[in-house]
Amino acid sequence: MENHDLGRFVEETSLYNRLVLGSLLPGGAWEPLPHFLQTWLRNYVMESLIYLVSGFLWCFYIYYLYPNAFLPKDAIPSRKAMLLQISVTMKAMPWYTLLPTVSEYMIENGWTRCYPSISDVGWVPYLAYIAIYLAIVEFGVYWMHRGLHDIKPLYKYLHATHHIYNKENTLSPWAGMALNPLDGLLQASPHLIPLFLIPTHFKTHLVLLFMEGVWATNLHDCINVKLWPVMGAGYHTIHHITYRHNYGNYTIWMDWVFGTLRPPADADEKEI
Repeated sequence: MENHDLGRFVEETSLYNRLVLGSLLPGGAWEPLPHFLQTWLRNYVMESLIYLVSGFLWCFYIYYLYPNAFLPKDAIPSRKAMLLQISVTMKAMPWYTLLPTVSEYMIENGWTRCYPSISDVGWVPYLAYIAIYLAIVEFGVYWMHRGLHDIKPLYKYLHATHHIYNKENTLSPWAGMALNPLDGLLQASPHLIPLFLIPTHFKTHLVLLFMEGVWATNLHDCINVKLWPVMGAGYHTIHHITYRHNYGNYTIWMDWVFGTLRPPADADEKEI
């Protein structure tokens, strides 16, 4: 990567820092901070807002605005359970947001194959690279998630924090990021792998990384929307009940390939 391209990355991240921190934090107190800390603070603010706003709007819609349209009354989690999930998530949020911050640092320093603008490669290669990026992420998230179950110490000390939510009336959109901080970092880390393997558009990488938070909200709402091959909440609820099916991220393909797929229609009884 040429030096002028690296400068474009720094200019872009500096712009994001000014837009977010300058708009939301008064007095310019953030300006003396080193660039890395400014970036971390911006990511922390943005991810917290995404989590809190998307979680509130979705819970308000399915639990309060239309409480009988999507879930039976006994499947709606208690306010206490949802507040606990928010608390666990917000304690972990400073650590979660290290991942995009380190990602940006590596990109700015030329350690990856990222490029600044779609015009640098053209639309057809851009779309092809993004398809490969998503395939790598699907594969990586599947095996990372499965490893957190199959490797007993990892489950006991990391992933078990998330699996205290194992029934419909304990799962909610707030539970999606209620994880041990290291667990959350490990499950999102496959987003870094494509940066070293294929040309990756910088802005698209950031969007996809932050979209994981929004997707986690959707996966834990217990609403079974059938849209093949999407790994919807119907599949993921089964994962929380059986503990050994439906490890995938956006799609069911990895579970189908590796024999761990269980469709919602097959999940009439609880398995432990």
